[in-house]
Amino acid sequence: MTATFTVALRGALAAAALLAGAATAQAQFKPAIVYDLGGKFDKSFNEGVYNGAEKFKKETNVEYRDFEVQNDSQREQALRRFARDGFTPVVAVGFSQATSVEKVAAEFPKTQFTIIDMVVDKPNVQSIVFKEHEGSFIVGLMAAKASKTGKVGFVGGMDIPLIRKFACGYVQGVKAGNPAAEIFQNMTGTTGQAWNDPVKGAELAKSQMDRGADVIYHAAGGTGVGVLRAVADAGKLGIGVDSNQNMLHPGKVLTSMMKRVDTATYKTFMDAKNGAWKPGVTVLGLKEEGVGYAADEHNKALLTADIKGAADKAVADIISGAVKVHDYMSDSKCPM
Repeated sequence: MTATFTVALRGALAAAALLAGAATAQAQFKPAIVYDLGGKFDKSFNEGVYNGAEKFKKETNVEYRDFEVQNDSQREQALRRFARDGFTPVVAVGFSQATSVEKVAAEFPKTQFTIIDMVVDKPNVQSIVFKEHEGSFIVGLMAAKASKTGKVGFVGGMDIPLIRKFACGYVQGVKAGNPAAEIFQNMTGTTGQAWNDPVKGAELAKSQMDRGADVIYHAAGGTGVGVLRAVADAGKLGIGVDSNQNMLHPGKVLTSMMKRVDTATYKTFMDAKNGAWKPGVTVLGLKEEGVGYAADEHNKALLTADIKGAADKAVADIISGAVKVHDYMSDSKCPM
């Protein structure tokens, strides 16, 4: 056997090994999702994650598995089952999964975990958080501009600092648009059920409208479906959250505060598929297009030049640093 032939053979074998390794990695790529309470068709937070996964599936023809938890005890079980069965990355949706992710990630150090809405400091965990206060400021400003009574409302889901962060940003935006505005605030509850109680959401919205609110913003997951329905039925304006909810009640939803969990999920899966997934913390705000407001054919007639102009200017000012929005998670003393 000549030296030249030997070198060529070794090169061919090395190339074959690389191809085989790539094929094995591709075959082992099995993404999964564990949704938060409220389910993947909540028209809001969970559904945004689902939409991102579906986009990935459509573009790559790669299947993924998912699981909808029915109670808190199922979180850890679902994460561990996916990890044990070789799924990676595993996307954990919502802050409530943090303790379970931290525990299971330590047990399966080779599995990639991504958690949305909370930070977990582990070498195999990617944490994605958002500047919800920035997006909420924008829709608050729009609410103030659209209100005819000078009274607006906010309905939150579970009473936790994250939802207070939405509320605080919203209040600041409303006051920026109308310093004399009155803002009503209600939280739905203190347990996970607060995300999936549209009847209670409707009741809270009606209570605020009885006091004069004519624009109501919700950050309540599936509960918010009830808020938007009650507001639309009363001929007032709602503001959606997380996913674009404008189409739920065309002409009755002023806008939606988009929180791009769909993009985050899509990128997580695609990066993992391409070997570019990295642990650590990713923060997405207006500058990164991680939050924003929705404008489409369903709310076009509602977005006057004054409302849209004010919103777009505020976006630019926040990105440039000319306007600072208070982050409740850093300081719980909301300035308004």
